[in-house]
Amino acid sequence: MAMGSIRASDDDDLEDMPMSEINVTPMVDVMLVLLIIFMVAAPLMTTGVPVQLPKTAAPKVAQSKKPQEVTVDKDGKPSIAKEIFTMESLVPRLREMAAADKDQVILVRGDRDVPYGKVMEVMGLVGQAGFTKVSLIAQSPGGASAPPSVPAAAAPAGTAR
Repeated sequence: MAMGSIRASDDDDLEDMPMSEINVTPMVDVMLVLLIIFMVAAPLMTTGVPVQLPKTAAPKVAQSKKPQEVTVDKDGKPSIAKEIFTMESLVPRLREMAAADKDQVILVRGDRDVPYGKVMEVMGLVGQAGFTKVSLIAQSPGGASAPPSVPAAAAPAGTAR
């Protein structure tokens, strides 16, 4: 903090009055140095340390399979991959699929004219077959098919989301 004195005027016999001002120049200098340090250090924090990775003959990790879709048409008939089923014949087919891969993601699509209860009945059958990753598919306002509203891993079978 700089302290100085100001004379009121040469003519006045007023006493010298102290002047108090804050000298901000050192503060600005420090702030600019800190800014430069952070600008230089920020890219180093995000990229990490460069390393040369070793080569291996191990096969690539398999990506998860494409989810299966169970569709309920406007007449309330369920289908899997264009194969139409009755409610009674759907369960054995779903059990076959569950025996092959219980962790398979099942997406349930229902026509907008189908009663809600019919879609829930199909979701219940999917859950009874042994699948634990079940989600609903809806159409987004833009017209394209929207992804499930709940992550497949978080949606328990038979739960409406």
